[in-house]
Amino acid sequence: MYAVKANPSPELITLLWESGITHFDVASIAEVRLVAKAAPGATLCFMHPVKAEEAIAEAYFDHGVRTFSLDTIEELDKIVRATRGAEDLTLCVRLRVSSEHSKLSLASKFGAAPGETKDLLIAVRQVADALGICFHVGSQAMTPDAYAQAMERVRAAIVEAGVTVDVVDVGGGFPSSYPGMEPPPLERYFETIHRAFESLPVSYSAELWCEPGRALCAEYSSLVVRVERRRGDELYINDGAYGALFDAAHVGWRFPVMLLREPESNAKMVPFSFYGPTCDDLDHMAGPFLLPADVRAGDYIEIGMLGAYGCAMRTGFNGFGEAPAHDVTDEPMVSLYIELDEPAAMPSNVVTL
Repeated sequence: MYAVKANPSPELITLLWESGITHFDVASIAEVRLVAKAAPGATLCFMHPVKAEEAIAEAYFDHGVRTFSLDTIEELDKIVRATRGAEDLTLCVRLRVSSEHSKLSLASKFGAAPGETKDLLIAVRQVADALGICFHVGSQAMTPDAYAQAMERVRAAIVEAGVTVDVVDVGGGFPSSYPGMEPPPLERYFETIHRAFESLPVSYSAELWCEPGRALCAEYSSLVVRVERRRGDELYINDGAYGALFDAAHVGWRFPVMLLREPESNAKMVPFSFYGPTCDDLDHMAGPFLLPADVRAGDYIEIGMLGAYGCAMRTGFNGFGEAPAHDVTDEPMVSLYIELDEPAAMPSNVVTL
């Protein structure tokens, strides 16, 4: 199922739906409404472990949501009340697992700890039509070992509780390729997960789920920015930390960049950092971003691989943030799925200007 939080663009949701993605991981009632409108008939799974009771009720009664995640008895009680004791629920207990192999941790906020899982799994089994176990190894997992270790945690939880498990959901964390972050082929992740799943003590008909976000949308769009000023090796551009470049500013993400100029520059490549358009010193992207040495004010730069979390994190701070989107058919700047000397395998990218 596609994790909507990575990129909630209605155009992308519709594209994924038309391309065969039928299940969507939603984390809020707003995402439930969005996908219900953009992809009528899609299966929605409310996988945020902490939800408002009225959100659960609307999701269940108005939008047909039957799958919910939880990590406490209190959340279980909330789901039961909000759905009026429904007997057709798939309930996934989220386990706390390590994020040591991932670039962004998701290990602290959610997930039942080892001492909490037995009683919780037994309680959920009494209520759920289908019992699931889920986890999240963290964003941009750089090795399949992250999933192997998490599946051992799943095994221990099942054995301790002695329950029949119908769903194992390995969550997200599937990586994309960025400068300085070149993960192994995704096939290695799938092989590791399938091998671990086959050895779990689960129902013979148990289903294996996952929730890719970044891996499905990172290559979907680029950002085209204009250089407003150059100060040495610092470029002032018209997007930044409060726009599509949140990850570049706040977690040091590097993205592929390319100078858009005709004729092309023949100058040597040198490192630059970026300042965004707001009045805030935090609006800074350290990079380094390699561009021709003669880049100057008025030039345009394509920043690639912003399909994941680019538009999702954009704000209107300081009056910036509005930008049109255009469908194009060129290849992504970096890809784990296609050879870049071949025609693009994806139907379209969206370039924001």
